[in-house]
Amino acid sequence: MRLTVTTLSDHIFTLEVGEDLDLASFKGLCEIEVGVPAHQIAILWNGRPLHDDKLSLKQYGINNGDMLLLQQIQGQAGQTQGTIGGPSGVPQIDFGSIQLPGQSSGGRGGGGGQAISRPGQGGEQDPASIRQMFLNNPHQMALLKERNPPLANALTSGNLEEFTKVFREQQEERRKMEQARLELLTANPFDPDVQKRIAEEIRMKNVESNMETAIEFAPESFGQVVMLYVDCMVNGYPVKAFVDSGAQMTIMSQACAERCHIMRLVDTRWAGVAKGVGTQKIIGRVHLCQIQIGPHFFQSSFSILEDQPMDMLLGLDMLKRHQCIIDLQKNVLKFGTTGTEAPFLSESQLPQHARLNNTHDVPMDEDQQLAQAISKSQAESASKAGEGSGVGPSTSTATPMSTGPSLEFSESNIKKLMDHGFTRAAVMEELRRANGNMDQALAALLAKSLSWQ
Repeated sequence: MRLTVTTLSDHIFTLEVGEDLDLASFKGLCEIEVGVPAHQIAILWNGRPLHDDKLSLKQYGINNGDMLLLQQIQGQAGQTQGTIGGPSGVPQIDFGSIQLPGQSSGGRGGGGGQAISRPGQGGEQDPASIRQMFLNNPHQMALLKERNPPLANALTSGNLEEFTKVFREQQEERRKMEQARLELLTANPFDPDVQKRIAEEIRMKNVESNMETAIEFAPESFGQVVMLYVDCMVNGYPVKAFVDSGAQMTIMSQACAERCHIMRLVDTRWAGVAKGVGTQKIIGRVHLCQIQIGPHFFQSSFSILEDQPMDMLLGLDMLKRHQCIIDLQKNVLKFGTTGTEAPFLSESQLPQHARLNNTHDVPMDEDQQLAQAISKSQAESASKAGEGSGVGPSTSTATPMSTGPSLEFSESNIKKLMDHGFTRAAVMEELRRANGNMDQALAALLAKSLSWQ
């Protein structure tokens, strides 16, 4: 029969043995595999130590395919093969050889549990080198501020002695915690609760080993990939559409529908709630609208969601209707009905919220950035003019974006401009640029709408 033998250091091997083989002979075979003298080997099966070397594996009830745990005994050199334990008959197993998660292989109390260093790398136990490592890596510095504020505060203080003191204190505290855990494991290793903890330590060690193997042989699995977006035109307005074969229906955000001037086509009788990863309110449905992708036009219908970060999402209904193929080899979306191939966008072409290096919680389009730049420039000009004339800056020259609408923009003027089909945000932006001049704001809004077409 075939038996699998494992050690606490994750050395796993299999042996083909007969069921009548006695335990002493079985230990001899294990000695060849692991290099540990047979009289120092303890065999455990189902959490139970096997004491009598004269009994056969069959007499112990071991069956084909079972797994046994092998551990070296912490005993005297003169200990005989038959006396493998202390006075209680329990093997004195060295559970200190269990490698705790995050612990280095050099020892069991050497600070391997530190969250700020990587085991096995030289020089990282030096506080000065660790401090310099964080200073050279802003990303790791940000993580340190979030996960270890005391150490981060000592680091940002600029005092190496203070950082070293905090670092040594935390290091010593972790050593004591690890030592206490090891003492708890060795106090009564066959207690059911202790057995569960030992099993969890072994499981975490296997998880870490699996991760290390993945890093070595499949490092690409730890990378991130950008989502699939394509460029399209809706009612003459450019939109970056997200291709999602897992979505049941094609959807569009309310902000995008207002920008494309198709809110007049929304049938509010189809209002409801969209459920998936969270819930969102459905304002209504546009039953038919043409989407231009490349030189061809495609008929589509989509639901309008009130609070949706993506402008547009091409769902399974659209993909099946036009027999689309997601070709990742060519990095294109193929439309079987027309043969159109729409290339997927690179990360630099994606909306701000869809980029991997997104550092903004709220996406900001180019028009908003331009408006802020103009507002800042006007404020600086007014400040300089005030300093030259000996008076303070005028408060009516520029209005910061974050302070809301100025008092000189009356609701009646804003309403008149919105009656032309423009959104309130666009109207307010142009009024700020025109310093409240309605004619200039209206001309700019009309020019923008015509330029898109």
